[in-house]
Amino acid sequence: MSAAAFFDLDRTLLRRSSALALAGSFRERGLITRQQLAKAALWQLLFVLRGASHEAVRRGAEDGLLVLRGSTPDELRALVADALESVLRPLVYAEPLHLVEQHRERGEPVYIVSATLQEIVQAIADDLGFDGALGTVCEVRDGRYTGHAVRALHAANKAAGVRELAEAEGFDLAECTAYSDSHTDLPFLEAVGRPVVVNPDRELRRIAAERGWPVLEFSARAYPHARRRVSPVLVAIPVLVGLAVLAARSRGR
Repeated sequence: MSAAAFFDLDRTLLRRSSALALAGSFRERGLITRQQLAKAALWQLLFVLRGASHEAVRRGAEDGLLVLRGSTPDELRALVADALESVLRPLVYAEPLHLVEQHRERGEPVYIVSATLQEIVQAIADDLGFDGALGTVCEVRDGRYTGHAVRALHAANKAAGVRELAEAEGFDLAECTAYSDSHTDLPFLEAVGRPVVVNPDRELRRIAAERGWPVLEFSARAYPHARRRVSPVLVAIPVLVGLAVLAARSRGR
């Protein structure tokens, strides 16, 4: 049996949530409203500042699927393809790509495993040269998304997906490596023999210290010269930060 490496996507391979980074593209194509865009900006702020809980990940995944209802997989793939260079690629960390090269030198396939939609994860995996990707799968009827999940890949389901892949490909999970930033991915990290913690949230950093897991800090941009299109979500974040500070000061008074 052989080994493989599994990389979480958001805040592990990318600086922030891939789905939320695409919110501006969804708005441009009329797939979400201004109110939904503002909600995405607030979600992004909370995600950046403190990570996400199990419930927040689940709720965010469900909301993302509802946005797709009535759209086609080809429309989503086209949206992601258009956003790869200007929205997603500038968010890629350099350090995990160096790790990918090291795993390949040892003959280990590399995969992205994420609660983000399969079409988004697969596009990023293809662009970065990964061997495959596992993501949340949305139900399709009559060629259009229903807004309901066939496979929601978060928490324990994420670990189950890795186990299924390992069984299908003949990987020895005891020899496999997994990288993640969030305590919500604890089952995913525990599924392999070599868990590695990346830019961890407070809870995962504590768990890593208790268990002696390696902790890595990623910061370098893989594509420093990529021209980045600023999403309305990112423009809204400083405003939300200011409002949060003012609210905190008011409570202090």
